[in-house]
Order: sequence, then C-alpha cells, then structure tokens
Amino acid sequence: MYILVRLLRYALKYKFRLALAYVSTIGVTAFALAIPYVLGKGVDKVLESLVLSELYPYALVIFALSVGRGVAAYGQQYLGESLGQRVAYDMRNAYYEKLQRLSFAFHDSQRSGDLMSRATADVEGVRMFIQGGVVRGGFMILLILGVSVILVVSSWKLALMSLVFVPFIILRTSTIMLTMRRNWLAERTEMGHLNTVLQENLAGQRVVRAFAAEDLEKEKFGYRAGEVAKYGFNAERLQAVTTSLNNFFFLGGTGVILWFGGRQVVEGSMTAGVLVSFLLYMGLLAIPVRMTAWIVNSFSRAISSGERIYYVLDAESPVSEKPGAIELPRVRGNVRFDNVSFGYEESTPVLRDVNIEVPSTKILAILGAPGSGKSTIVHLIPRFYDVTGGRITVDGVDVRDVTLSSLRHNVGLVQQDVFIFTSTIRANIAYGAVHASEEEVIKAAKLAQLHDFIESLPEGYDTYVGERGVTLSGGQRQRLAIARTLLLDPPILILDDSTSSVDTQTEHLIRQALITVMQGRTTFVIAHRLSSVRNADSILVMKDGQVVQLGTHEELVNIPGPYQEIYELQLRPQEPEVNGHQEEAVKAITGEASESGSTAAIESVRKPGSTQREAQP
Repeated sequence: MYILVRLLRYALKYKFRLALAYVSTIGVTAFALAIPYVLGKGVDKVLESLVLSELYPYALVIFALSVGRGVAAYGQQYLGESLGQRVAYDMRNAYYEKLQRLSFAFHDSQRSGDLMSRATADVEGVRMFIQGGVVRGGFMILLILGVSVILVVSSWKLALMSLVFVPFIILRTSTIMLTMRRNWLAERTEMGHLNTVLQENLAGQRVVRAFAAEDLEKEKFGYRAGEVAKYGFNAERLQAVTTSLNNFFFLGGTGVILWFGGRQVVEGSMTAGVLVSFLLYMGLLAIPVRMTAWIVNSFSRAISSGERIYYVLDAESPVSEKPGAIELPRVRGNVRFDNVSFGYEESTPVLRDVNIEVPSTKILAILGAPGSGKSTIVHLIPRFYDVTGGRITVDGVDVRDVTLSSLRHNVGLVQQDVFIFTSTIRANIAYGAVHASEEEVIKAAKLAQLHDFIESLPEGYDTYVGERGVTLSGGQRQRLAIARTLLLDPPILILDDSTSSVDTQTEHLIRQALITVMQGRTTFVIAHRLSSVRNADSILVMKDGQVVQLGTHEELVNIPGPYQEIYELQLRPQEPEVNGHQEEAVKAITGEASESGSTAAIESVRKPGSTQREAQP
C-alpha cells in the first residue's frame, strides 16, 4: 500500500484537475442513480392511470438525466486520462533525471534494456492505475455505496438478499490481489530481460552477422518473449476467472430479487415500479461487479510497476554532492593524488596507495597491463567513481567538496570507445556546448584535423551520421571526439587510449590533432604504444593497482623494469646481428602490429636508426 500512496502523491500535484475529475465522477454517479428512480415512478404512474401521455414528462426527465450523465462521463474520462498522462510525464522525467545523476557504479550493475522497460512499460502501468484505479475506482465505490443505500431504503429484506454475493466478491478480490501482484512483477522483470536481448541484438548486429548467430539470437528472443506471454496470459486468465465468478454471484442475486420481488408485487406489498427500479439498480451494480477484476488488475500492476520504478528513484548514488558544495572556477590544472585507494567492491581493491602529483600544463602518460588500474585512475578525477581511501585535489581543492557540474566542466575526456549520437556532425561536435557559434565549431574541427574531411561531404557539417557514428571510420570518430572536447576548452584533459584501435596513418593524424589540443592543459594519456607517450613530461607504470615506476622516458628506459621491457619490444632499433631474444621481440612486435593493421609500424622498427621520430604524445 505504501507504493500506492507514493504514486498518489504524483496525482495530488494536480489537485484542481483531480478535484474536477471527482466532481465529474460524482455527477456521473448521481445521474446514474436518478434514472432508475424516475423510471420506476413513471411505471407506477402509467399503471395507476393507464394514460400513455403521463409518460411524457418522465421520458423528458430521463432524457435530460441521460444527457447530463453523458457530459459528466466525458469530463470524467477526459480529466482522468489527462491526469494519468501528466503523472506519467512527471514520473518519466523524474526517472530520467535520476538516471543522469546516478554514478557509473550503479549503471555498471544494471542492464540498459531493463532500465528502458521501467521507463516505458512500468510507467504505462502507473498511468493506467491513475486513470482507471484512482478516478474510475472512485466511481465504482460511489456507485456501490449509492445503490446499496437506495436498495436498503426501498426494501431492506430485498437489499440483504441482493447483496448476499458481495462477501464472495470481496473474498475473491482479496485473494487474487496478491497473486496478480506477483504475476505482474514477474512479467515486468521478464519484459526487462526481453528489452535487454533486443537492445543488445540491435547494437551488436555486425557481430551477430559475422558469427552467423541469427538462429541463436532468435532462440534467445523467443524464450524471453514466451516468458512475457506466459505471465501476460496468466494475468488475463486470472482476470477472466474473477470476472466470471463475480458475474455468477451477481446474476444469482438478481434471480433472487426477481423471485421474491415478484411475489411481493403479486401480494401487493410492493409496486411494480419499485421492483423495476430495484432491478435497474441491480443492473447498475453489475458495472462495478464486472469491473472489479479490472480494478484489481490495475492496482496489482501499479504496485509491481511502482516497486520497479522506485527501485531506481530511491537508489543512493555512491557519488553525490555534499550539502553546500562550492562551484569550482576554471582551474590551473594542478592535480594531486594523496594516498588514493579504490575498489568497485570493498573486498576487491583496484587501486592501492597511489600518490601522484601532476603540475599544471604537464603531461602524464600512464602505462600498464589490462586490469592494472589505468582507466580507473583517470575516472576518479571527474568523480565517475569516488575514492574509498585518500583524496584527490585539483588546485588544492578536494574534488568531493565541489559541485559535479563545475568539476566536470574543467575535465575533458576522450575515450577509446567513442560514442557518437545519431545526429549531424555539427551537433555531435557541439554536444557539450550547444550554444557554440559556427566559427567555434569549425575552429575545433580544424584543430582536430577533421575540417577538410567534413568539407568533402555533400552536406558538410549538416551530414547525418548513423547510429553510434557507423558511417564514420574509427579515426574520424576519434577526431570528432577530440573536436567535441576541444570546443569545451577544458584545462584538464584525459586521453583514454584514444589511438589503440586505428592504423598508423590515422594514429599520426590523431597525434597531430592532440599536439594542439594538449597545449596549455594538464593532460593524462593512457596508451599501450610507447610512440604515443615517450615525450610526456612523466610516465607512470601501473601493475596490480599500484604505481611501480614513475619518471621520464630517459630515466625509465635505463632502469630494469616493466618500462624497459616494453621499450625493448616496441621501440629499440634492431642491431645487425639478431640473437634469439631479438627474434622473439620482432615476433611480439609483429603480433601487436597485426592487431592494428599497421605494417608500416613494423618496418619502422626493423630498420636500424628508425625510432619513429614523428611520434608525439
């Protein structure tokens, strides 16, 4: 019930509209209750006088009451539906806003398809509850009370006989409520799984086709669709059984009324008009009886949907702003890690006792094996995650003491997996600065070495790219991401392995773009190729979440350790006499180069004296 109370709070935001809906509901109920009474009086009047013209006034009154009922019913339906739509609108916005504020840690544990299902199907369940359960449910309650009072006043004996079925309906309703709630919760969960399968299939179509896995995907989707259909069928079956039983109880009560009421009419203790009114009131009572199962279904679905929605709305983000967090102005860019530790789970530390200081405008390169903690370090700076020990400061200010928005406006990030929105090239470049002028967008594209390519397109900057930028090459997507970051002009720049998946020529173009981007900024560069980091001011080598080496290229290359081993494999020119160890190095280089499709890189390493002098950070 607590879930229903919370859902009602959304409806109470529109008190005036809700009040008008209930006024219309009262009107519908009053007009509906008046018609059988007038009709019964008309029957008695005609039977008493046997004059047909006596029916005309009653017919006019019934016609007027019917018009009034129709107008009130329209108001009830319109106001109820508009109220439901407004509640759904508010809830979807609140849900979406909450998703924007939840940290990476929350999204890491969730399936995007399930989150989408909560925003669509579950919110739709709440809308139906507001429109059907709250507004129409009020009409059912008023109608039952009104009819019960009138029946008791007319003939308490017949009233008791006619209402004998009500306890059976109440019992059935109370038992079916819990069953349908569990059923709808399972159905909503399966719908989330179904959406996840669909979303992954659409996003991974190239992989599906490459591995000829269409039949496997059809089987996965068919299974989830079958589960959704099963729970949907169970809900409809329960609703149908409940409706049938309620109708049986009601018709049984109607038969009792006709039998005993008919006897009273024959005996003269009741008029024919009263019996007619009684039967018509029983007909009115059939409406809520038949709608009981639908109302129960609406309440059960709302409870299960509300639970799933509030799971997200009530989620506590590990990354949140402190009360009174300050606005961080544009910083110089001095970044310091003081004894920083971090773990996605408390029992499994990812970083341990990291101490780094990167002065303003300097470049720090970070190397290490996969899983060593390279990306985790840089993700802590804009607070995508929060440290579990120690602190990170920017210009001496703890990042946890400032607003997230002001912090992230000072930090630009170019990721390895670049995300491009389904929009124009201009809109993608100006994504973080939507009010940027045409000249600023073009300037950013030129600095990112992308302007000439854009100009070669038929529609230039207004060219639409496919979903996730599928119509662009890997290098073009990377340079677009660089332009997008450059337009923000952040004093702190993070380059997360942004050249690892491109060929040598594209890497050279990206590196030329980065030379301009990194000027005057504090830059963190994550890379696997030493050619991308050897000219950095400092190089940090990570292993198992700890800093194992820190220094310049000239310092580290002469010290036995991981950096020297990487250098031996990637950059040291080959001597004329090739020993066994050098042959292994060549094989390792060849294997790495083949992954990136770069034969030129291999040749430049094999030739004595070639050290890739064009390489820049």
